[in-house]
Amino acid sequence: MRKTIFQVLIGINLFILLISLLAPLLAWGLLLSLPLLCIAVYDSWQKKHAILRNFPLIGRVRWIIEDVRPFIQQYILETDTGGAPISRMFRNIVYQRAKGSRDTIPFGTQVDTYRTGYEWIGHSLSALKVDDIDKQPRVTVGSRHCKQPYSASILNISAMSFGSLSKPALQALNKGAKLGGFYHNTGEGGVSPYHLEFGADVVWQIGTGYFGCRNDKGGFDADKFTKQASHANIKMIEIKLSQGAKPGHGGILPASKNTQEIADIRGVEVGTQVDSPPTHSAFNSPLELIHFVQTLRELSGGKPIGIKLALGRRSEFVAICKAMVELNLTPDFITVDGGEGGTGAAPLEYSNSIGSPLIEALAFVDDCLTGFGLREDIKIIASGKIISGFHLVKNLALGADICNSARGMMLALGCVQSLSCNTNECPTGVATQDPALSAGLIPANKAVRVHQFHEKTVHATVDIISSAGLEAPHNLNRTHIFRRVNQQEVKRYDEIFPHMVIGGFLKDCIPKNYEIDLEEGDARTFMPKKTLSNINMQTKTLC
Repeated sequence: MRKTIFQVLIGINLFILLISLLAPLLAWGLLLSLPLLCIAVYDSWQKKHAILRNFPLIGRVRWIIEDVRPFIQQYILETDTGGAPISRMFRNIVYQRAKGSRDTIPFGTQVDTYRTGYEWIGHSLSALKVDDIDKQPRVTVGSRHCKQPYSASILNISAMSFGSLSKPALQALNKGAKLGGFYHNTGEGGVSPYHLEFGADVVWQIGTGYFGCRNDKGGFDADKFTKQASHANIKMIEIKLSQGAKPGHGGILPASKNTQEIADIRGVEVGTQVDSPPTHSAFNSPLELIHFVQTLRELSGGKPIGIKLALGRRSEFVAICKAMVELNLTPDFITVDGGEGGTGAAPLEYSNSIGSPLIEALAFVDDCLTGFGLREDIKIIASGKIISGFHLVKNLALGADICNSARGMMLALGCVQSLSCNTNECPTGVATQDPALSAGLIPANKAVRVHQFHEKTVHATVDIISSAGLEAPHNLNRTHIFRRVNQQEVKRYDEIFPHMVIGGFLKDCIPKNYEIDLEEGDARTFMPKKTLSNINMQTKTLC
């Protein structure tokens, strides 16, 4: 595109120059065309804006649209009660923080506080000074089985692989994470050199394709895992069971993104679409999963090992908890991915209609771990459209210890939500393997934006916590968050999601809405005890 734009502009100038030889009055056209050419040259050489580097001159249309956006947005706010303006508001928050702009808004509340689903935190008349509490809170991840516990920030970079994102995007994320002291999750595509280049803390995610620790048949290779896991920058390992964007489907790498370099890192054939299997081959039951967790812990020298899942059948997570109790072994952390999670490529129905939303999934996972008496050994990481400080606060209050953000970090890189992640034509160079487009993203500049977004969002989180009269994130609980459930009624989170009795499931103190899940969950199989045939037989008997 850059080459085409220059060819057009040079052609226009040459045409005007030649025609002016016949009609000198037309030479005035150069006063317009030459400045346009100069602006295009400047745009292609500047390093601040990826869109201008990739689309000189015409990329400036974006800023014209941004100038009129407030008027359009206000119109939408006045005529539509839907969620679109809110998403724009949070996108603007990310841009402001990433660019170091003023982090305040004028003229009061910009959302409809009377809409169903509106949420807020109750402040305290005994609020604390934000300067009196820790501005960079950390959480230690590591159970009694772990030999190398890790101190994590409360906000980190969620899983995004080399393949879904470009090389410069990963470099910018990694350098930003190093500057801010937070971790960078590799995604399931394996550990690339760009996840390690700037020395940030890394969480290595292992999916069903076992990229980076894969044998010739596509299964798990213990020797390859041990070698990679020993890297000093890899602080934790995450076993991905499923993800919110396409749970039960497996990852998708389009053929257009599968370059030779990516194929070498993953151990697959270049230029082909790579579909990860929907399930793991290294284990077939909850008990085997927990044994696999311990195996990876031993092979890695005692580093924290966790699992990531989007909640599907609730009885399956109960089964995993039963396996932990039976074996007296636990993972060090569990990442809960909401069904609203994003991705570069997913079938429409999987994105919109499969998997539990984060709020419900997070509450259930926290309740189950508490009910089985496992919560103290396991840290919970929440992931799914987490962008603002309040997003962190409400998820921490509901049961999370740490939050991951993918969407927020992509916006900080300069993503403009062109929705072309799956086409390899991302105009900002973030989600593409086209070198002509990815060259527009300058890692050194974008790393600063990633760092600033993280720093200001964590500060906003701490600020909110201090206003609630709390000294640290771990003091948050479900009594602090309120939700409008309808036009006439407001409930606290602890009314919507009642607190669970510690160890209650082991003492027959089981809430009614958990009874069927505990009955169905079996540590020896992921399938619930009540199979379809059994249910059909029961139905026939009742009839």
